[in-house]
Amino acid sequence: MRFASSSNFRGVGADGAALRNLYRSDHLGALDAADAAQIRALGVTRVLDFRGVQERSCAACRLTGVTVHSLPIEPTIVLKLSGLLAGGHRPTAADVAAHMQDTYRGFVRDNTPRFAEFFRHLLASGEPTVFHCTAGKDRTGFAAALLLKALGAPDEEVMQDYLLTNDRLLLPEVSRSALPREAMQVLWRVQPAFLLAALDEVDTRYGSLEGYFREGLQLREAERARLRSLYRP
Repeated sequence: MRFASSSNFRGVGADGAALRNLYRSDHLGALDAADAAQIRALGVTRVLDFRGVQERSCAACRLTGVTVHSLPIEPTIVLKLSGLLAGGHRPTAADVAAHMQDTYRGFVRDNTPRFAEFFRHLLASGEPTVFHCTAGKDRTGFAAALLLKALGAPDEEVMQDYLLTNDRLLLPEVSRSALPREAMQVLWRVQPAFLLAALDEVDTRYGSLEGYFREGLQLREAERARLRSLYRP
């Protein structure tokens, strides 16, 4: 699936093993009529939106005939980098990478209830669903990784799905921020170290990913079996 107005819209999972009725995406606030029609043709009726309050207000979903559920996770990386710029510091690529890793740790540290809510929606019904944030790479990427692991996907498939963003997103030719180009190249891409930082935080706080599923996300075997029945092809 390649859409002109939504570059990171795709199925979830490795080629040939994508999950049933589940799609991940960048935001749906810039869809043109042709792309919206193609997404509606997939039968999508539910949208799970991880964007923060201002992000949603600036680009409301243009997909009609769907129920949109807000699961807001504020984009802390934007605030951190803006603060550095305001203080006269020009972040390097290494600075951005370090802040991105901390952002991913924050998904576990501060936003676990949002990801638990994400799974509650998926468990409620197996209707065709798209989940997204703004670029579809970080909040969405972590959600997709958790989902694939909960369904028993091997680490290689999880990382393949995560890194596919780098083949989809295009770095803007002109940035609205004052970030150096090399820093923007880090911000607009994903790295294995980002996802691994979140998984390290999982181990630190919950002992293991299995512990996180049980205690953080309330996914025990019954819930995971239902997810498999709903979404595994």
